Amino acid sequence: MTKHRPNTKDAIPQRAGVGLKACHYDDILDGKPDLGWFEIHAENYMGEGGMPHHVLSQIRNRYPISCHGVGLSIGSARGLDPAHLDRLKKVVQRYEPGLVSEHLAWSTHDRGFLNDLLPVPYTAETAFRVSEHIDQVQTHLGRQILLENPSTYVAFAESEMSEIAFLKEITERTGCGLLLDVNNVYVSATNQGYAPGDYLTEFPVDAVGEIHLGGHANDRDDDGRTLLIDAHDRAIAAQVWKLYEDLIGRIGPRPTLVEWDNDVPAWPVLFTEAQRADAILAKQPAGDGAKSRAA
Repeated sequence: MTKHRPNTKDAIPQRAGVGLKACHYDDILDGKPDLGWFEIHAENYMGEGGMPHHVLSQIRNRYPISCHGVGLSIGSARGLDPAHLDRLKKVVQRYEPGLVSEHLAWSTHDRGFLNDLLPVPYTAETAFRVSEHIDQVQTHLGRQILLENPSTYVAFAESEMSEIAFLKEITERTGCGLLLDVNNVYVSATNQGYAPGDYLTEFPVDAVGEIHLGGHANDRDDDGRTLLIDAHDRAIAAQVWKLYEDLIGRIGPRPTLVEWDNDVPAWPVLFTEAQRADAILAKQPAGDGAKSRAA
């Protein structure tokens, strides 16, 4: 498989960024906040024009951006949608994002599209299929992408390897980088009864080109046990901040996104979360964290 390099021309700085939301357009354009970068969801910009593109063009002139996809369905048993790949390529060519990422998940079946990101079993067959899909995406875009670890609620009985072993195999096969979502780690570890710190210690951090932080909701399963939901609708939990601070202290700064996609707060609230991440990053000497292992 052909290995591709990330975009170093418009690299994302080793600072905090936030997701670009329409409700914050005026705050950003008028206030010009001291922020490292913005993330866009690729599917929101696959149209030809309109207000989203008008605003994003202005923001792109001032800030680096990353492009995060939610619709490729890389883990799907069927092939990737060529039309969706073409639309993604147009967005990438138009805005030249410093990073492009997608989820280790599937969301399509036959001709249907599901409004969720569903996990995959960690088997040799799945690893081969996901690797083929990533290679197809990277070849089509002519650049490296990052793959995000999922939040999970149950484990597959069919799995033949750990999540970390699976991710390592994918990166070795394809040369893709990884997007490490620390909140997803905490959610999955709590739901499945393992230690999130141990998981992060074993994670292939040399492949990490970006980190995500987000909020989760607390629930209970049918047996009354704690069940965490990756909700992206509230502030980052104290336990996740602690995991993140320990991680950055160990591996050095990496571009870090504060995710808040639902019940989006006023700009000062979101900006304060980003400033907290920036303060943690600033404690560490700058290294080569903005580059992935394939750079």
